[in-house]
Amino acid sequence: MNITELTVKELQEKLRNREVSSVEAAKAYFDKIEKTDGEINAYIRLTQDVAMKQAEEADEALKNGDAKPLTGIPYGMKDNICTKGSITSCASKMLYNFNPPYDAFVTKKMLGQNAVMLGKMNMDEFAMGSTTENSAFKVTKNPRNTACVPGGSSGGSAAAVAANEAAFTLGSDTGGSIRQPAAFCGVVGLKPTYGTVSRNGLVAFASSLDQIGPLTKTVEDAAIVLNAIAGHDPFDSTSVNMKYDDFTLGINDGVKGMTAALPKEYFGEGINPEVKEAVLNAAKAFEKMGVNIEEVSIPAMEYALPAYYVISSSEASSNLARFDGVRYGYRADDYEEMDDLYKNTRSQGFGKEVKRRIMLGSFALSSGYYDAYYKKALQVRTLIINDFNKIFKNHDFIISPVAPTVAYKIGEKTADPVEMYLGDIYTVPVNIAGLPAISMECGKDRGNMPVGMQLIGKAFDEKTIIKAGCAFENYVK
Repeated sequence: MNITELTVKELQEKLRNREVSSVEAAKAYFDKIEKTDGEINAYIRLTQDVAMKQAEEADEALKNGDAKPLTGIPYGMKDNICTKGSITSCASKMLYNFNPPYDAFVTKKMLGQNAVMLGKMNMDEFAMGSTTENSAFKVTKNPRNTACVPGGSSGGSAAAVAANEAAFTLGSDTGGSIRQPAAFCGVVGLKPTYGTVSRNGLVAFASSLDQIGPLTKTVEDAAIVLNAIAGHDPFDSTSVNMKYDDFTLGINDGVKGMTAALPKEYFGEGINPEVKEAVLNAAKAFEKMGVNIEEVSIPAMEYALPAYYVISSSEASSNLARFDGVRYGYRADDYEEMDDLYKNTRSQGFGKEVKRRIMLGSFALSSGYYDAYYKKALQVRTLIINDFNKIFKNHDFIISPVAPTVAYKIGEKTADPVEMYLGDIYTVPVNIAGLPAISMECGKDRGNMPVGMQLIGKAFDEKTIIKAGCAFENYVK
């Protein structure tokens, strides 16, 4: 039995049947990380001492019959989610030594489940990027082809699952940062409805867009992890106070009789023909499963990407104003006055991409430009929400590509950030509208790289896209 190749569901059963212990599972994963992560670079730092202690506690809980669904399951945490006692750096020089005095909401959820945290995952600095090349510490490689990027910003989280270096990981999604790396690495990535999982303890990029979600090997695993992290948090004003059903209930009921939408704007100019073919073939598979497929239009789609970059950069410039070298994190040594301290700390502590977005956001919010840019972007947001609402009046879910291309070579797009931004064109509308979406592999291109399919659902209707994703997995087995 190769423990690291098991799904969460499979490992869960073996732990409960006492076929394997949590300590054995943790050791198996650390052995795997030691063998492969020198090349993959999925982890920024390991938390081996913490993990082994948690594994011992998990074994005690299993022995006493006090096991939760994730008890004893080894996982990785994206490095922008606060973990008390373990550095949370956001892959930035600015927070290279930041040891949070508190745990994030999802960290507490994992502790309550007796899950085992293996370490903190590499990412694009402050979650700004699509390749994980913007990390201040290392470049993560795609396990499917180490010459290629794993996607981003949750590239380390996706790569670890694809390389069997974690049973599951937690990432954050602001404009596709869970779904796109999941697609590039050929794993499952779930972005929940905005407000389903608390952002308390997630270092903010764009507060109205950010959402924490799981990256897993299967759709059912994603549902199991979502069960553990969904819920109301009184310390997060955007956390929705509602009762969530078990996301695994009816997961194998099938999709016969459902209606799915294919937005024509997702299959137009700029999409790689092999990606288009794979996703349309997946749509045909859904038809064979009894789903009625209809072509629809999202007229506001053409404005989604510029609106996203105005909104996200504006919120980022505001959120990142707190990093000034005074209270915590990096502080420049060379300064005479306070203005020099702020300027030198931020110049030295932030990377190029972060500075680019701070400048863009500061411009969009500046006097005389606020109405022309930020206010206009918010109006576009309303148009996009209305377009989705019209579709969901008559359709259960939407089928689309995750990205216009498969994973590309490391360094291929670093010289042209605008070209990289265009890779988010299919994922950002979901965040703008606050909807749930799941990314999963639906085929491969001629170079044997995974092609990602995205299933988009109605707000708080994760169960439908999970059911549809599971049906597709079962169909192609």
